[in-house]
Amino acid sequence: MQRKIENPQRLLTGSGQLNDKGYATELLLKYSREDIKARSYRIKEWDYYLVANDEFAVALTFADNSYMGLISVSFLDFKNVKFNTASIIKPLTFGKLQLPSSSKVGDITYKDKRIEIEFLHEGESRRLKCSMKNFEEKKDFNCDIILSNEPKDSMVIVTPFTEDEKAFYYNQKINCMTASGVANYNGEVYHFNPTTSFGTLDWGRGVWTYQNTWYWGSASGMVNGKTFGFNIGYGFGDTSAASENMLFYNGSAHKLEHVTFHIPGRNGKYEYMKPWTFSSSDGRFEMKFTPILDRTDFTSIGIIASDQHQVFGRFNGQAILDDGSVLEVSDFLGFAERVYNRW
Repeated sequence: MQRKIENPQRLLTGSGQLNDKGYATELLLKYSREDIKARSYRIKEWDYYLVANDEFAVALTFADNSYMGLISVSFLDFKNVKFNTASIIKPLTFGKLQLPSSSKVGDITYKDKRIEIEFLHEGESRRLKCSMKNFEEKKDFNCDIILSNEPKDSMVIVTPFTEDEKAFYYNQKINCMTASGVANYNGEVYHFNPTTSFGTLDWGRGVWTYQNTWYWGSASGMVNGKTFGFNIGYGFGDTSAASENMLFYNGSAHKLEHVTFHIPGRNGKYEYMKPWTFSSSDGRFEMKFTPILDRTDFTSIGIIASDQHQVFGRFNGQAILDDGSVLEVSDFLGFAERVYNRW
């Protein structure tokens, strides 16, 4: 079942439960932190941007997870197969970081002694600015990036959790924005050319359960001279109403059924840097994936734990649009991840 949400309304009822569930191609439901009736420390809000081309990428995260805020910066070098991530933790934020209630309007600005970061709306474009001291071994990092040509369609999912009627996952993924600008790191200037560089936004607001594992994959680029991208994933919440699997071609969305990640493993352990495969229940997304780099992070502190593997690599295979057109995908840069959280 793939239930499409058609009508704008408030996301939550007066008792804090979802008014609707399913998928959409735009942000129709109105989110307000004040409408949430769950315990305040379970609220999680985040904006995550990934800007990438075939050679390098920048990832910026700004999140208010109630009992802690997270500001994270990553630079990934695919040619030399290395990356660096630096994060700042802010305890007990509980909404004080004031993330906007919509991805369409509202800016994020933050500054302290180490970092200054801005996610701005500038007309029809988005501007990402960041300056971070001591990003790696006393080396600073800064970037100034413009994301333009936002497609008319995006992936929006409204997902409940069976364990808790007041828990929910409201998420939008915007693929295939063209990126221009620069990043300065380790004495080098990295230029994002809008003909070869693309931005993705992962915008999320919700109330999460304590323990969960999700699978997520995404890519943006060009196929047959037109923008092409995809969002795939599962494992997070009750997705019986709709999956978050969607193709994007020339700005339009094409809905997929269920996609399965086949991650290689041995003796009960995943081998993330070996080739993966992907299959879909409707036969419309069949891919091989050759890893380049595993952006991994592991934390375990008391009741809080996180095991993250965001693997970047190249997709090869076929994607089939709603009208039956077959797209041949070759050496297409993207990522696929498996993340376990207990927090």
